[in-house]
Amino acid sequence: MSPFSYIPDAIFVFNLYNNIMKKNMGSTDKVIRLSVAAVLAALYFTGTVTGTLGIVALVAAGVFTLTSLVSFCPIYPILGINTCAVKK
Repeated sequence: MSPFSYIPDAIFVFNLYNNIMKKNMGSTDKVIRLSVAAVLAALYFTGTVTGTLGIVALVAAGVFTLTSLVSFCPIYPILGINTCAVKK
C-alpha cells in the first residue's frame, strides 16, 4: 500500500467541507459567539454555575467556540440565515 493512498480521502473531505460547510458567519457574529463562550466558561470554572446546568453551559461554550473557528453554523442554512459579508 502506498504511503499516499490516504490523499484521495483527504481531498474528498476537503471538497465536502468546501461544498457543504460554506462560511455563513460574519465577524460580528463570531465575536458575539466567542464572548458568550468566554462568559459561559468563566461561569463554569468559577463555580457560579454548577451541576447539570454547568455542564450544559460548558458544552454550549465549546459549540460556540467551534462554530466561530470554522465560520459555519449548521443551524443557519436550515433557517436561511447568512451573516457572512458578500464577496464582490
